Amino acid sequence: MADKSGIQWTDATWNPTTGCDRVSPGCANCYALTMAGRLKAMGQAAYQRDGDPRTSGPGFGLTLHEDRLEQPLRWTRPRRVFVDSMSDLFHEAVPEGFIHRVWLVMTVAQRHTFQVLTKRPERARDILRWDHLGPTGPDWAPPNVWVGTSVENARWRTRIDALRETNAAVRFISAEPLLGPLTPDLDLSGIDWIIIGGESGPGARPMRFEWAMGIIEAARDQGVAVFVKQLGTRLAADMGAHGKGGDPAEWPPDLRVREWPR
Repeated sequence: MADKSGIQWTDATWNPTTGCDRVSPGCANCYALTMAGRLKAMGQAAYQRDGDPRTSGPGFGLTLHEDRLEQPLRWTRPRRVFVDSMSDLFHEAVPEGFIHRVWLVMTVAQRHTFQVLTKRPERARDILRWDHLGPTGPDWAPPNVWVGTSVENARWRTRIDALRETNAAVRFISAEPLLGPLTPDLDLSGIDWIIIGGESGPGARPMRFEWAMGIIEAARDQGVAVFVKQLGTRLAADMGAHGKGGDPAEWPPDLRVREWPR
């Protein structure tokens, strides 16, 4: 958990689970996997379980943290909370009952807005169906819980179809790292928000200006809010911006878009 976050589209992070496994090209340079290895070396108790070296790594084995479940209930100031910045809540190793408990905490903590991002939207769709609920089940589409999926190139646009079928008050796409074009024919029906960002760090792969503009134009045409997070290391260098290109003042005017879903 971090009560503050440097991620531009959120205020804080909450990790009731840690660890994950890579499932697509967007995971290749996973910042969380790298950070988990460092935290393991520092002796952090939450990062002592290693994952499968083929898909995960040191300190990044999927781990449930019962002691963290009620953390947001103790935060009095309202904030946007990125859920599982160091994991994926809908990873196949997370028991459905544990996901229910996370959802119940978010439902109770109405003063916060929770942003749940997954690369496994099919499981999110199936678990969040109404017919999973018993008579004492929580409201599975609370207005303060947003559900999103990562889509790094056109190959993974099928995740958007699963997200569209997911019971959520707000549905969003994270096109970060954007590794290829998502347009033409990007269908954003049923989607409320899309985040765009280039990759940063060692070995960063390029994002192209035209890929980002294609998404912005598609979102404009379909009435979807857009948030451009950063250019990424490679495009920032090409455009004379600093670092990972996170300062909109250094971007072309057409990319200076930071909107929020209604």
